[in-house]
Amino acid sequence: MAVVDVQEHILTIADFFDIVLWPVAMDYKYKDVEALADGEITLCLFNGSIRNSENEHMVRVLRAKSKVLVAFGSCAQEGCIPGLANLFTRQAIWDYVYRESPSTVNEQGIFPQPVTQVPEGKIEIPVMWDTVKPLDRIVEVDYYVPGCPPQSDQILNVVLAVMDILKNGKPLPPRGTVLGAGDKTCCDECGRERRDKKIRKFVRPHEIIPDPSVCLLDQGIVCCGPATRSGCGAKCTRVNVPCRGCYGPPPDSPDPGAKMISALASVIDASEPEEIDKVLATLADPVGTFYRYGLAHSLPRVRPGACLVEGRCRPRDDRTPAQAQVAAPSTSSTPQQAARERA
Repeated sequence: MAVVDVQEHILTIADFFDIVLWPVAMDYKYKDVEALADGEITLCLFNGSIRNSENEHMVRVLRAKSKVLVAFGSCAQEGCIPGLANLFTRQAIWDYVYRESPSTVNEQGIFPQPVTQVPEGKIEIPVMWDTVKPLDRIVEVDYYVPGCPPQSDQILNVVLAVMDILKNGKPLPPRGTVLGAGDKTCCDECGRERRDKKIRKFVRPHEIIPDPSVCLLDQGIVCCGPATRSGCGAKCTRVNVPCRGCYGPPPDSPDPGAKMISALASVIDASEPEEIDKVLATLADPVGTFYRYGLAHSLPRVRPGACLVEGRCRPRDDRTPAQAQVAAPSTSSTPQQAARERA
């Protein structure tokens, strides 16, 4: 629905493109898309992360049918908030959702099955995967448009640029380009003043009334601006809300957690390990904060359930030795505890 934020310009877009698939606005069937010739779709803006077999099927179909495939928004680009489910096993999630949550009564312990036979026939549902994956973990992606959601002005600029390229035969940007974003950090767009103040504890936004002119990090509020790509116009920090990182990491820092650790180290007023631990203890849910949007695409991609062991996330087995040295701390042991900490 972010596309609708371009307002009346949607008419210009609809006049130029023949829209063949828009699930939230048009009635369509998978067979209609599957019947298209390969490469018949000029531009596909794919939003959403990949969690089950149905998602994968549509991703592969749309990749085959599209000349240009764009990971549109944080979910497709990085996995986004659904990627935090990678901290837990599929079974742990199902146990809580279908058996242990306070509002659930499931004495028979019934869980979803891919195929169920009923008197009326056979019911088939998608197979849920163990992990959430961003788009480029499944197929080759041509371009990326970040944001949760992407900003309307950036969406319009991207689509108008594509229209200009198609009308005038201009060359496309290099494959892999991040469109609608800058190459610096959110801090570079933020007008707040850095005072290099040292802090002895972190606070949550509701616990203080922040000074609207001073850097939020300097006031003890965890702000992911140093680890987030520019392009959003620092809309959150301009209204006293800390950046949460939805535009993804900047080009020179592919891992947001590592960048945030560096940023926080620069403001902590402590030198002894015990003092540092005391300050860090006031930091709520490090994984959910540093990797809120990018866990599924970050360097310390985790084996499902790894964070349930000794409070640390073990890297996946398919990481390189250098990447395997990166481990992200976790304060959560169950899905419900993690939800409470992020609330």
